[in-house]
Amino acid sequence: MDELSINSEYMRRLIDKLRAVMGREGEVMPEIGGNASDDERPMTLQETEGDLLLEELEEEIEAMDEDHRIELVALMWVGRGDFSAGEWQEALELARERQEGPTARYLLSHPRVADQIASGLEGLGHSHILQDGLY
Repeated sequence: MDELSINSEYMRRLIDKLRAVMGREGEVMPEIGGNASDDERPMTLQETEGDLLLEELEEEIEAMDEDHRIELVALMWVGRGDFSAGEWQEALELARERQEGPTARYLLSHPRVADQIASGLEGLGHSHILQDGLY
């Protein structure tokens, strides 16, 4: 089992926040009738200007140290099957090499990021991090 540098409790809270934000993405906005141009709203709740949870999550991820952000990207890749648990070091190296732009934007561009990070943790033998009954 490869060691992670991100604190377990912090990882659990981060996944909860990711799920809260990403869970809203697929929500369907009801049609309320009237003039379409008057009723214009964002396609998803994530696109709402001033979404404090989304902004907080982006700031929190960007405030993490570089190694932690790289770990999150590599965990997502392992969780979605791009790398196996045995290729963890390669995933970390590639995440470090491909680092460009805000990590939060990259992670949040993947609708299943929370599930993929959780799967990555399980794949690396860190399922104990997720054992609070919610995953």
